[in-house]
Amino acid sequence: MISPLARQKNERTPRFCPKLALLYDLVPIVLHRKLTPILLCSLLAACASAPIPPAPIITPATASVPAAISPAPASTPISAPIIAPPVVVTPPTPALKSISQLEAQAMVDKLLPAKIKERNGWKNDLVDAFTALKIPYTPEYFCAVMAVIEQESSWQGDPTVPGLGKIVWKQIEEKAGKYHIPLIAVQTALLKSSPNGRSYKERIDKLQTEAQMNAVFEDLANDAKRLSLPFNMSNPIRTGGPMQVSVEFAEGHVRAWPYPYARRGSVRNEIFTRKGGVYFGTAILLQYPAPYSKMIYRFADFNAGRYASRNAAFQAAVNKLAGDDMDLDGDLLRYEKGYPMSQSSGTEKALQKLGKRINLSHEEIRRDLLLEKVTGFAQTPLYQRVFSLAGNPSREAMPQIDLHSPKITRKLTTEWFAKRVDGRYQTCLSRS
Repeated sequence: MISPLARQKNERTPRFCPKLALLYDLVPIVLHRKLTPILLCSLLAACASAPIPPAPIITPATASVPAAISPAPASTPISAPIIAPPVVVTPPTPALKSISQLEAQAMVDKLLPAKIKERNGWKNDLVDAFTALKIPYTPEYFCAVMAVIEQESSWQGDPTVPGLGKIVWKQIEEKAGKYHIPLIAVQTALLKSSPNGRSYKERIDKLQTEAQMNAVFEDLANDAKRLSLPFNMSNPIRTGGPMQVSVEFAEGHVRAWPYPYARRGSVRNEIFTRKGGVYFGTAILLQYPAPYSKMIYRFADFNAGRYASRNAAFQAAVNKLAGDDMDLDGDLLRYEKGYPMSQSSGTEKALQKLGKRINLSHEEIRRDLLLEKVTGFAQTPLYQRVFSLAGNPSREAMPQIDLHSPKITRKLTTEWFAKRVDGRYQTCLSRS
């Protein structure tokens, strides 16, 4: 497991915000009551400036082919958030004969690795998620989800992070040093008891899993007044569970598609459970139509954002026409807090130079680029003309993005992630 991840390029919309960084960012504030609001704003700014894509709007599938989407009018405001239209589910291979839920359970039992803990629980959670999300029961789809689970959590419903408490305190000490505060002073400040009866210091000392870390943050946020922290401090942990699902995605998903299970608290808490994590992870990986010939591009999208592989191929076609060498990162516009910025990206500037060849004005180019995160972008005049002029090259390409995290000690990329997951996917298929 390598999450949380952050991208190197400024134009990217990071999928993850480093969890540990914010844990040790918040603690020194306890000791500076007068400066608390100012310091907190500055400390949280770094995470707030790392935008996360808006959650998609999802509606039940009613057809096997996505409906055409008309391009947005030229007057579409630049500040409008990119919200996905209703999506449908299409299998990665030709449709198979419909099978029953019992037959699906037998299929999953055959596909699961031989030795995993809570085998029946994983089997039931997978089939239940597919049933609720109306995903076809196919070996390809089941293995895709299994491959991501194995990569992200090694089949742990609540993934552990070895030495998590020590990692957190080390980072707390480094941050406290910047304010000339001894670590012992910070630890003393957190000796106050938390809602579960243990002190915050003890809980950090014994941190083992992401769910425990999330619980600490939830209590810190709710206990802000007593700890002299700002009232509206939100939990900064943005991903979690066995598939490392975005909290924002999950919260948006339940607004559009009814959550099928009994909730034990917030949606945020659900993604840290095995059942909820599998459900939301399956949704973000499979519950959208992807125009790819191989599953590996879905895995890249899971890491880089939906349609990143399609958009990277579009950037490659633009490079060919413009004689450019822009990075194929899958983002066609620049973003801030999930919204497209008025400042043109490298891709948009290259397209503007090609305006006469593609017979589109700057406004029309922007209009079509605003659809880059949804299915309908492939139906726009911009997309179709660029590929036509470029000689109709491949419409799928691996996004080139560097990954960074406090736990990553070597160079890793989206391509590395996708290939690792694809290897697990192929192994799973061999069991069928």
